[in-house]
Amino acid sequence: MTGLVSFGLAGGLDPALRPGAIVIPARLHDAGDSFDASPLLGPMHGEMLAGDRIIASAAEKRALFRATGAGALDLESGAVARVAARHGLPFAVLRAICDPAERDLPPAALVALDHAGAIGLWRVVASLLRNPRQLPDLLALARDAAAARRALLATTRAI
Repeated sequence: MTGLVSFGLAGGLDPALRPGAIVIPARLHDAGDSFDASPLLGPMHGEMLAGDRIIASAAEKRALFRATGAGALDLESGAVARVAARHGLPFAVLRAICDPAERDLPPAALVALDHAGAIGLWRVVASLLRNPRQLPDLLALARDAAAARRALLATTRAI
């Protein structure tokens, strides 16, 4: 079967989803539209949000979870769903939770990525110099991101 797959990391909205948890949603919500996913990757469960910005605060993650019931949020799957719908193709989403719902993202994580998705080491260092107390949270995020990447790799190999 031919279709499109959006895969990568996602932010957790459901407090039960721990870093490295794999999410294969049955439905994706994006800017007021909803898209039913296809079982291209196997069994699906729950719903996911496609966003246009990173949700950095635990309070905002809680509010989104209460309002939508969606377990996770990413920034790319909405575009994949729209392209698939436009071309009459099935689509699926495979995401690994990177940052859990209860954790605020440290400021250094928000300035780390540039428009092309590359990590700007100097921006991270500058942020850490301005606020060194964020280092433990940044290291926790790095550990969680590594766990998410390992889980994503293992799942894609299994599929």
